[in-house]
Amino acid sequence: MSFDVAAEAYDGFMGRYSRLLSSQLADLASVHGGQRVLDVGCGTGALTSELVARLGPMAVAAVDPSEPFVAATRERHPGVDVRQSPAEHLPFPNAAFDAALAQLVVHFMKDPVAGLAEMGRVTRRDGIVAACVWDHGGGEGPLRIFWNAARTLDPKIADESHLAGARKGHLAELFEAAGLREIESTAHSVTLEHPTFEAWWAPFMRGVGPAGAYLASLDADQRSTLREECRRRVPSEPFTVTAVAWAARGLA
Repeated sequence: MSFDVAAEAYDGFMGRYSRLLSSQLADLASVHGGQRVLDVGCGTGALTSELVARLGPMAVAAVDPSEPFVAATRERHPGVDVRQSPAEHLPFPNAAFDAALAQLVVHFMKDPVAGLAEMGRVTRRDGIVAACVWDHGGGEGPLRIFWNAARTLDPKIADESHLAGARKGHLAELFEAAGLREIESTAHSVTLEHPTFEAWWAPFMRGVGPAGAYLASLDADQRSTLREECRRRVPSEPFTVTAVAWAARGLA
């Protein structure tokens, strides 16, 4: 699995969904003017854009471990303090921010509890830490057509349902383990229309994340079989995908 891919590859794959989540996560974290806020695991800058719109670039900082994503976010958001760093080792002093947010990244942290604890460390006392992750565990994530088709062909497949926070209630458990307080949980949902099956399928071929890595691991015949199984599950065009994300917030 890799996120060391071109920013455009991510934008066309998961970015098309993550942009729709950003305002909901910012609302959950009560982001408003006058604050300084950190975007952890910023990717190509979907949430960063929302934060900049609310706060201005000088009040926003962002980190991501992927060099291409950091470069893209810097280019797209002049004035934002964007650094290459994992969530588990944030390059900021204690209590540097009023809030720290992580959109669609907790499930990819090497140590989610440590990453959330770091978010709490760099957030002022009683500031807000908030995060969201797709409901891969409950089967309502945006990639369910792909993974359901893949499991039909290979029941032993390792999909994304086991990832941290991907099942109901687990994100709140991680927040508690990280020492955050007054934790609240909710669910967000987004709906995206795909004009054609091909427009939906093509981004999977660009090697982004676990789904892209799995597809790349198959030979040509296996990829063709999986493609046709996915196609069978999309009987008409255009079609919409509604995806659910688990979300939580807590006080530092």
